[in-house]
Amino acid sequence: MKGVKNLREAILAGQHTWKQRVDFGVDESRRITLMVLPYLLLGIAIGGLIHGYAPSDFLTSIAGKGNPLAVPIAVIVGIPLYSNAAGMVPIVGVLISKGMATGTALAFMMSVIGLSLPEMVILRKVLKPKLLAVFVLILFVSFVITGYLFNAILG
Repeated sequence: MKGVKNLREAILAGQHTWKQRVDFGVDESRRITLMVLPYLLLGIAIGGLIHGYAPSDFLTSIAGKGNPLAVPIAVIVGIPLYSNAAGMVPIVGVLISKGMATGTALAFMMSVIGLSLPEMVILRKVLKPKLLAVFVLILFVSFVITGYLFNAILG
């Protein structure tokens, strides 16, 4: 790790060779891939469990097209979760195949990615509580509106 830190400092200082640039790019790519891979695998596993074991009528009764509160509930349920987009795609695909409305699934996915509690903890370090609350409220309303809009368009 010390070599990466020194290399990063050299690149930031403008003192670097092409080999150092390539080595840095390879190391960063490896680091990012290893960081994202567990979430992707977890998302696939959760999607597989939902697909294999969740009854269709359970999801449609809670978050189906007939429930007018499905979108805000999906956004609220997504907030305590944490994943990246790659990890959420398989889960959302299975939720839609099990009967969840597309807009509701989209709003759920956006809340997991954009409004997660770990993200709020990080943002709390740079934003004052009042500004963070406004940020959360704007995203919540935006996600709910987007979910309703997609549900209205896609049926």
